[in-house]
Amino acid sequence: MPLLLSEADVRAVLAMPDLIEAMEAALIDFSSGAADQPLRTVLQVGEAKAFFGVMPASMPGRGALGTKLVTVYESNAARGLPSHLATIILLDPSTGALRAIVDGRYITEARTAAVSAVATRLLARADAGVLALIGSGVQARSHLAAIAHVRTLRDVRVWSPDPARREAFADRAEAPCPVRAVGSARDAVDGADLVALVSAARQPVVHGEWIAPGTHVCAVGACRPDQREMDTALVRTARLFVDSRVAALAEAGDVLLPMSEGAFAAGHIVGELGELAAGGVPGRTSPDQITVFKSLGLAVEDVMAAHLALERATARALGRSL
Repeated sequence: MPLLLSEADVRAVLAMPDLIEAMEAALIDFSSGAADQPLRTVLQVGEAKAFFGVMPASMPGRGALGTKLVTVYESNAARGLPSHLATIILLDPSTGALRAIVDGRYITEARTAAVSAVATRLLARADAGVLALIGSGVQARSHLAAIAHVRTLRDVRVWSPDPARREAFADRAEAPCPVRAVGSARDAVDGADLVALVSAARQPVVHGEWIAPGTHVCAVGACRPDQREMDTALVRTARLFVDSRVAALAEAGDVLLPMSEGAFAAGHIVGELGELAAGGVPGRTSPDQITVFKSLGLAVEDVMAAHLALERATARALGRSL
C-alpha cells in the first residue's frame, strides 16, 4: 500500500551525515551512467514569473524510480509560505505502481546543502574554516549545518540585503563557532576560504577580485540562464566543477553568461562532481587555486533522498498508508 510521508517524517529519518554520503553515491551513479534522468522541464507560471519544474529519475541499481514536482514562488514570502515547495513521487521500478508520496520541501533544502558538503569535502583545502554565507534563508541555514560536517569552522560571516534578516540569522544560527552578520558581501568574503552563494540574486553579488587564493566557492542560488551570483572574472579564474554538464550548459547563467561574453568555452568545465568523487578527474591541484562548484540540483539527488527516507520510515512504521 502506498505511503504518505510528511516533512516531519522525512526530518525524523534523514540525518545530514547520512544524506551527504547518499548524495555522493547518487552523483557517482549519475556521472557514471548508472542512473538516468532527462534535463528537467520548467514552466513559467503567471505574471509573477514563478517556476514549476518536473524532475524524473531512474536509479535501477538502487531500486528507485520517481519524480520531483517543484515550484518556486518568490511571492510566497508575503503569504508566510516557503518560496520553494516540492512533492516527490516514488514508483515501483518493476511495475510502475505508486510506492510513496513524499514531502519534498525539506529534501530539497537538505540535499542541496549535502551536495555542497560533498563538493567542499573534495575541493576545499583541508585547513579551510572561515565560511562566508551570501544569503540568510533556509539554504544558508542548511549549508552552515552541512559544511560544518566536513570542515572545522572557526568563523562564519553572513550577509544578505536585509539587515534585519541577516542579524536574525546570526542570532539564531546553530554553529560550532561565532556567526557574525556583516555589512556587505565584500566584507563577508574578505579573508574567507569557504564561500556559499545561497542568494536570490539575478546579478553578480560576489566578484573575482574579492576572492582570496585558495578559496572554495559553492554557488547554489542562480538556476536560470539569465541569472548569476558570480561575475565573469571569478568563474573564468576558477577551476570549475558542475553537477551536470548538460544542465549547466542549458540552465546555469553563471556559466552561460560568461560564455556569451567570450570569456571561455564549454571546456572550461573541468568535470562533474560525480566524476570527481569517483576519481575520474583531478580536483584541486594547488593550495592557491580557487575552486568553484556550480550547483543546479539533480533529480537523482531527490529520488535518492526520498528513497532513503521511505526505506527508513517503513522500518520505523512512520508515515500514513494511502
